[in-house]
Amino acid sequence: MSSDVTAEAPQRGRPRSERARKAILEAAAELLLARGLSAVSMDAVAERAGVSKATIYRWWPTKETLALDALYTEWAAARSQTRDTGSLRGDLLSMLRPWARRAGSRPYGRVVAALLTEAQTDPVFGAEYRQRFLEPRREQVREIFRRAIERGEIPAGTKVEVALDLLYGSMYHRLLHGHAPLSDRFVRDVVDTVLNGVRPGRSDAH
Repeated sequence: MSSDVTAEAPQRGRPRSERARKAILEAAAELLLARGLSAVSMDAVAERAGVSKATIYRWWPTKETLALDALYTEWAAARSQTRDTGSLRGDLLSMLRPWARRAGSRPYGRVVAALLTEAQTDPVFGAEYRQRFLEPRREQVREIFRRAIERGEIPAGTKVEVALDLLYGSMYHRLLHGHAPLSDRFVRDVVDTVLNGVRPGRSDAH
């Protein structure tokens, strides 16, 4: 986006808008983690970000939609280490370990729990939650499985959606219940257990 801005002088306002957007997302994330969704208001976000409420409402009609984008942006930073390692196991570990470290580092569980509660009680927000937050994360891992199928590492008929539920389901279980840590070892064990189920002839591995 910055290359487009520098290419055309008349678009000088765009960097300012992006700075404001980034400041809002950062302020929202900090407040959500410190206070929880129910205690955060648009007024508080505006004050912390140094912008007007009108600026926030330009991009987010409700604090719940702002919270979705703030959380997604926070977790997106953990994907900077992901890469094509040449193997399904390596790709999954590269994707999930940085996320698990980030998700387990601060009280993200209560933020996710509040968003899930809202998604269950408000069908419109529920659809937005799945479209803006859930589906993009699942698509990233689908792409990893697609690469593995193209390499011939796993069968073309692999039940990818079930594998995604097993991978993310186990991690969100720990994140939301807090009964055990989201450690690197746990991520490795989950990935290996799922791969034992999708790779032919690997049920006795490890």
